[in-house]
Amino acid sequence: MSQILQILGALLVLVPFAWSQLGSLRLDSAAYLWSNAAGSGLLSAIAVSSYQWGFLLLELTWAMVSVGGLIKRVRQ
Repeated sequence: MSQILQILGALLVLVPFAWSQLGSLRLDSAAYLWSNAAGSGLLSAIAVSSYQWGFLLLELTWAMVSVGGLIKRVRQ
């Protein structure tokens, strides 16, 4: 089950990133930010449960930046 959650989390981060690189999804769009926040949040939880501190730092930072972008969108 953990492997499935890891793949899901990775896809939630990677698919919007690839889509944005192809030019059809903006980096500040709600879809991009929500997907990144969800995927990196999921991967952060997995990192905590397996004591992977470097991975946790990466994913937690990614999640916080994405949530920050969402907050910025709401305030505008």
